[in-house]
Amino acid sequence: MARSEELFDAIVDGKAALAQSLVGDLLAAGAAPMVIISDTLIPAMDEVGQLFQDEEYFVPELMMAGRAMKAAMEPLRPLMVASGAKPAGVVVAGTVKGDLHDIGKNLVLSMLEGSGFKVIDLGTDVPPAKFVEAIRLNQPDILCLSALLTVTMLAMKATIDAVVAAGLRDGIKIMVGGAPVHEKFAKEIGADGFGVTATDAVAVARSLVAA
Repeated sequence: MARSEELFDAIVDGKAALAQSLVGDLLAAGAAPMVIISDTLIPAMDEVGQLFQDEEYFVPELMMAGRAMKAAMEPLRPLMVASGAKPAGVVVAGTVKGDLHDIGKNLVLSMLEGSGFKVIDLGTDVPPAKFVEAIRLNQPDILCLSALLTVTMLAMKATIDAVVAAGLRDGIKIMVGGAPVHEKFAKEIGADGFGVTATDAVAVARSLVAA
């Protein structure tokens, strides 16, 4: 089996150490970083997303695949930066103020990174001012806001309001997500996109950047 096929399977099967090793083998054989991402990593994560939609995979399998994707990206990231390769888009993300949950956020970000996005993760319990500062510093295409608690959902609106007040809203798309978040709420607070699952989030991010 070719190394690229083995890498595809390693991502789908959630084998992080093997995935990283296979990326090293491909690089040593002369494969270009963006070719590895576009021809193998992105299709692998698309397959993971399809398996999840078909209910053959569940959250644990998604998390394992996300870890494998993150491991595979580690040797690729510095090479992409050095070559000046343009990412699919730049994403600033974080769990909003008052919320310390990050499992869902981390999964979404791993899948976004595997889909060719540059990701700046601000972590958890992020106040609106820190999101605003990160937007000014990184000039992202998309701002991703996560919340797992119903009581912290309003912090999403406070963050969007802060982005508007800072005069930065016109230059960025905003996505929201998390267990209690729904499409109606996303529209009410002025978000541009909403995803029920991590795979949905990737599809929405792609569409927002394309638009």
